[in-house]
Amino acid sequence: MLQLALWVGELGPVAELLVGVVEDARIDGIDLTPWGKYDRVLRAVYPLLFHMLDVAAIAGEVWDRFLTGGQRRLIAAGLGVPQSEARSLVMFYAGLHDLGKLSQFQEHEAYPWARMSEALRADTDGWHRIPHERASMHSVLQLLREAGYAADTSDSPGVRVAQILGGHHGRFLQVDIDGAAKTSRVNLALGGERWQDLRRRYFALVRHLTGATTVPPQVSVPAAVLMTGVGVIADRLASQRHYWLPKAQAPAFSAGEHYAQALKDAPALLDQSGLPRVVLPPASFTRVHRGLAAPNDLQASLIRQLTLAVGEKGPGIAVITDATGGGKTAAALEAARIFNTSGDTAGIAWLLPTTATADAAYDLLEQYVAAHRPGRAPVSLVHSYSWLNTAYTDHRLTFCGGSTTDEFWPEDHQAGPDTQRPEDRVTVPDGWLRGWDRALLAQFTVATHDQALMAALPVRFSALRMLALSGRTIIIDEVHSMTPFMQQMLTRLLHWLGALGSPVVILSATLPTRSSGELVRSYLAGAGHARRSTADLHCAPAYPGWVFAAAADASVTRMDPAAGAAHAARHRRTATLRLHPVRHPSHTDPDDAPERESRVERISAEITPVVEDGGCAAVVCATVADAQDTYRHLLNAFTWPDGPDSELVLLHARLPGHQREALTRMIRERLGRTGTRPTRLVVVTTSLLDMSLDIDVDVMVSDLASLDRLLQRLGRLWRFEHLWGKGNDRRPAWVRRLKHPRLSILEPTDHQGRTLLPPAWRALEPMIFPHATAAHLARQPQHTFTLPDDVQDLIEAVHGDATELARTTPVLERLHTAYQDRRSNEEHLSTLHLVPSPRHTHSLSDLHRQHLHAREAATRLGVMPRRLLPVYRTPAGTLTLDPAGTGLLQLDREPTPGQIREILQHTLPVPAAWVADHRGEHRSPAVWNNHALLADVVLLQHDITSPGAAVRFGRHTLRLDPVLGLVAQHGE
Repeated sequence: MLQLALWVGELGPVAELLVGVVEDARIDGIDLTPWGKYDRVLRAVYPLLFHMLDVAAIAGEVWDRFLTGGQRRLIAAGLGVPQSEARSLVMFYAGLHDLGKLSQFQEHEAYPWARMSEALRADTDGWHRIPHERASMHSVLQLLREAGYAADTSDSPGVRVAQILGGHHGRFLQVDIDGAAKTSRVNLALGGERWQDLRRRYFALVRHLTGATTVPPQVSVPAAVLMTGVGVIADRLASQRHYWLPKAQAPAFSAGEHYAQALKDAPALLDQSGLPRVVLPPASFTRVHRGLAAPNDLQASLIRQLTLAVGEKGPGIAVITDATGGGKTAAALEAARIFNTSGDTAGIAWLLPTTATADAAYDLLEQYVAAHRPGRAPVSLVHSYSWLNTAYTDHRLTFCGGSTTDEFWPEDHQAGPDTQRPEDRVTVPDGWLRGWDRALLAQFTVATHDQALMAALPVRFSALRMLALSGRTIIIDEVHSMTPFMQQMLTRLLHWLGALGSPVVILSATLPTRSSGELVRSYLAGAGHARRSTADLHCAPAYPGWVFAAAADASVTRMDPAAGAAHAARHRRTATLRLHPVRHPSHTDPDDAPERESRVERISAEITPVVEDGGCAAVVCATVADAQDTYRHLLNAFTWPDGPDSELVLLHARLPGHQREALTRMIRERLGRTGTRPTRLVVVTTSLLDMSLDIDVDVMVSDLASLDRLLQRLGRLWRFEHLWGKGNDRRPAWVRRLKHPRLSILEPTDHQGRTLLPPAWRALEPMIFPHATAAHLARQPQHTFTLPDDVQDLIEAVHGDATELARTTPVLERLHTAYQDRRSNEEHLSTLHLVPSPRHTHSLSDLHRQHLHAREAATRLGVMPRRLLPVYRTPAGTLTLDPAGTGLLQLDREPTPGQIREILQHTLPVPAAWVADHRGEHRSPAVWNNHALLADVVLLQHDITSPGAAVRFGRHTLRLDPVLGLVAQHGE
């Protein structure tokens, strides 16, 4: 009792209210009739206080086993208290999240309201409904003041803690200290004195049981964001029906006994979630990087030098540049291992530009993690089409439903007994981590750029995204593919990652010096280094090479020049970029103009040796329509020795998902590093090749594109030559006689030889880049250069400061000026929606000034595509997924998870404008309206008796061809 008296004495004004806290913890010591969870079917009522204590207990387990050492230190420093006290405070704040349910919230379910104590039911005069997260924020403010927290300004500890509570449903709310949050107004809105008293007692009891007696002198913005994320995780785990429902049906415990049991239950619950961090057992370089006998010179220098630099300086940001196929991925994974060895971070988030590249990276990261032979280490895949990947079981595709009140995340519906899990791999994520906005929390994650960039937008649960990114090494791949709009978002995200102490690895084969320097300086600014102090910092790596900037002091470590020279020498090769002026079918020459070579004639000339003497070739087309036309031409122009079905392949984005995925995997297997190389294969494709196909071809033809894209494509020509060795017999004899690989580039021109891009190409990328590329290469039409030595100069000439090149012609100068204006506009538009940096965040509500849902967030400019589902209508009026009529759709009931997967695998993306004018027969069935992935599907209904007939959508007509994919025609 003496200890209790001393503790009470420390609490100041609130002491008298807390004298009975020990008694409240005993059986019948406090009113438990207010409900926190309710199951309508079973009429199971779970006390609010018990749920609050569950969340507090689980938050402590999340602190111990999910947060990394770096995250815990950041939170403790942000609170200005030791880590042990910070842990108690995090549990306390998490437990208070639903305090606002002690309000009119209790009335909205009749059954639990009828069970409420008569005293509370009688004390409701004047109250009115307020969202319970806002009620939590407002009601706790005065209680925090009474407990000694400063709460007079927007950045004071009490106000920020209140906003943490208000943010547990995804958005930080504004606190009007002298208005809606004023004590008199709060008490009037949230019930009479008995309700006020109960809120005080719940507050005191949670504080007592968690031991959070310390009053923090501060709450930093990064710490507040991370603590909010912890609270969200704990709340979601505690809100699972399988967790709380048995407790609701069990005999009653006292609050103290319940909390003690919750502490015992928390470890098993966290284990089930897949959240606990694991340490990958040591493994050799050869085992984890399959197919590599030893590190190359770049990788070896990074392993040696970065280990020393990180050991001395701590984490920071690394930039690695090398040609396609030079081993950047293995270098990035080694950098992540070095960063994570410190214990400040654990895990990897690997970010890529497209779903196709993410799928390929997922396979690689899964193999990498599995090669360490851990007991359990889930690898998650996060993008809008991840349901096509076998990492995700049908559990994720279930309809939202269930009978539990107060579920605001529909993915928590439990799958039925028919749910099957895939093969039992240690890297397959468990069900909880496959939730729509939780998969990023997995320790090892592959995601698209967009998923991470949304952390820098005012979307709901952005704090959860930031928490997920902050605990591991972030690998940002293919950075050069980002538009100015996305790059502006990336700089803000890097600023936050610098503030959170998260190490970053940036990868690119074609990154201008200016861009790499800006990215590094943004990260260092977040780490606390003013822009003016890093303005003259030379932080771009040599090419090929790497550079590391330490977050602690902004010191720079560069790749040893001798190692760089050795690496360049080992990978040095000569290649030719040959420019061919051609006539594109979109342009008609004047009648008196001389005959000249057409686009398809040049393609035929380049492919003829492959058809006659064997080999593997890729024809990369600017648009899907160009690819379809090219495929049709090649199909009819040649006699294919073993038949076109096995020797000519068309791959593009407008094929149904299952067909595109199967073709992609087939091409990877046949043309990959260890693939069974066919005698003859021609792949007609689009920009999918740039970033999704890790293949080697003997011959390549490409439509004109920006120079960085052409260099990416060049990286697929003779890609594995250095691995196979000279004299290998994987290439036909006629190819082996060539001195070096050659990329033939088709430049569309008018009859006077001037570059003339077809109208359909002009939206693909800024026009300055293909025009400037053509102008640069035209100076030497058969441009032979040395890789990797000449790459950076080529990139700087077109994608760096192109002012000098632009001055050479009036057309280039006009296009360059237009691009500069466009770039400024994109950066401005991007900045309008970004969250402020931590240093410029005064109130936490600044992070959610705009109400933006993740599905509405723009991480790229342009209209988001719609999903089109080709179906076939039978004479009986039923719909099937195939013209044979075997995939019958059940439209009178909700589809099973397996059926949902099959439906989604038959969809394909189209521009929203193509299907904007869709009528009733094109709308998805009403029974699909409650499913997030099916509700916006547009049906392309073919008559099964004439499956090749086109279907009209306004001025657009569409039809699905079994080989060509979606064929589109557009009227005026």
